[in-house]
Amino acid sequence: MSNESRPEGATTTSVDNALWLLQLVGDRQALRVAEAADLLGVARSTAHRLLTALRRRGFVMQDRPNGAYRPGPALYEIGLAAVSRIDIVRVARPVLEQLREETQETASLAVLEGAMIRFVDCAESPRSVRVGNRTGVVRPAHASAVGKAILAGLPDAELDRRYPGPELPPATTAAAVTETAALRAELAEIRVRGYALNWEESSDGVCAVAVALRDTVGQPLAGLGVAAPSSRIGTPDGIRAFAPFVQRGAELVRERLRSPQ
Repeated sequence: MSNESRPEGATTTSVDNALWLLQLVGDRQALRVAEAADLLGVARSTAHRLLTALRRRGFVMQDRPNGAYRPGPALYEIGLAAVSRIDIVRVARPVLEQLREETQETASLAVLEGAMIRFVDCAESPRSVRVGNRTGVVRPAHASAVGKAILAGLPDAELDRRYPGPELPPATTAAAVTETAALRAELAEIRVRGYALNWEESSDGVCAVAVALRDTVGQPLAGLGVAAPSSRIGTPDGIRAFAPFVQRGAELVRERLRSPQ
């Protein structure tokens, strides 16, 4: 919205003011407390309180203490998700199907939502015993291969925003890491070897290997993974054997993103 006057009939609730602040920050790209207070028609203390709350959640940020507020990573994340999710699903779909044929296991695509991942597409294994279609399923990012693959591509500031404390959010199985320091160490290993593993961390009886799908400048857009029943795979080395297939799949997606569709 480019018009900086408050819309007619708008309420003056805190929620409305916060949303209006986000529109102002998005339009102006820089907003000071005094300006925010004048535009909202509220006290400076109220504007400061609202902007502080938005900063804590990552919707706005400051370059320095007492500096102007600018669009934060969470605001960009929401906008990018709305635009890029459809594109990444369309571009990755043939690769998912190819991975399924190569591995005979279930191939999945997931995106990061805060500290969670959401599966947005899946090519289900043809085997009678398999990991089912998980499209729409949400899992803790730190307890899934696709989630860890994406997290490993984020800067430290983004990891701090998602995991501000020493303890991680509860996962669904006892195999998942519980401390932020342990997750950080694992993410460092993922960056070195180029893929993430999950052995019954997000679901009992399921293992997976995944890599991040990156855009043309190297930023992680999503996670591409292959999941299988751990009873059939046998050991972590068994699921690790699928890593080259997934890595090649990720490169195919990146090539498709580079070329006109």
